[in-house]
Amino acid sequence: MAVYSIKDLEKLSGIKAHTLRVWEQRYDIIHPKRTKTNIRYYLDEDLKFILNIALLNKNGIKISKIAQMSREEIAEKVAAISEINFEYGTQLDALTISMIEMDEYKFDRIIRTNIQQLGFERTMLEIIYPFLDKLSVLWLTGSINPVQENFMSYLIRQKIVVAIDNEPLVTGKEVNRFLIYLPEGEKQELSMLFMHYLLKSRGNHVTYIGQDITLTDLKDASNIYKPDYIFTMITEAFSKEPLQKYIDRLSDNFEDCQLLLSGYQVVAQAVKLNKNVKILRSLNQTMHFLDELKEKTSDDSKAVKTG
Repeated sequence: MAVYSIKDLEKLSGIKAHTLRVWEQRYDIIHPKRTKTNIRYYLDEDLKFILNIALLNKNGIKISKIAQMSREEIAEKVAAISEINFEYGTQLDALTISMIEMDEYKFDRIIRTNIQQLGFERTMLEIIYPFLDKLSVLWLTGSINPVQENFMSYLIRQKIVVAIDNEPLVTGKEVNRFLIYLPEGEKQELSMLFMHYLLKSRGNHVTYIGQDITLTDLKDASNIYKPDYIFTMITEAFSKEPLQKYIDRLSDNFEDCQLLLSGYQVVAQAVKLNKNVKILRSLNQTMHFLDELKEKTSDDSKAVKTG
């Protein structure tokens, strides 16, 4: 069972520690446990309850009114607000609650509702990515445990895979072919899967060959698939060789392909690029590049038909 300090609750709920103490004293709404030295601490059930209270309070319900509700009434109100309020903060709070409770049904309802209202791409950009940023901060501060993180990562992965599968496969000589992969030691699979979705949803043919891919494996796949573009992300520092050397070997081995690189390491380091290598420095730049490529491909296709 996890144990939380009042500072942990502040990070997770967004409610200041001072305010939590006032709620405790004035409304008797929170009942922390205390150590032998009289220091407050909270358990999982306390955290879940405070997250629900915080969500209601941020949505305009006064704490004095919340204090009069039963726990069942509070949970029902939270569920109702999560379904109709698409404000950034409300959705992040609702996802945080589903993570802490490890409640797949609640997570699924939140994401499905957002996808229906915003579409999958906007849900990823406006809800899931900001939530993952919050998740990384909570993980670093020790406010969540690995089981909760793995639970959410798996559910998000499922949603992206379904979205990829729902996009139609495209064929034809004019269709751009992308081979995407993660090098040895890279773990950013959610980002790579989302890239798969972005590529496929823009009318490209995509083959993802997985994680921990060596250059030999990549060469074998390229010989079979014959891609126009190869995309990868490099966020971790290489242990076997310098990044520049890896990029040079990529460039030399795949002279007939356009190499697209993204990730912290390629952005942060001053690497020299050959003409067949392009760095995409942010998600926005990546999407802009893909949209321009889609437009160019469409124009080229029209020119071929009219010619």
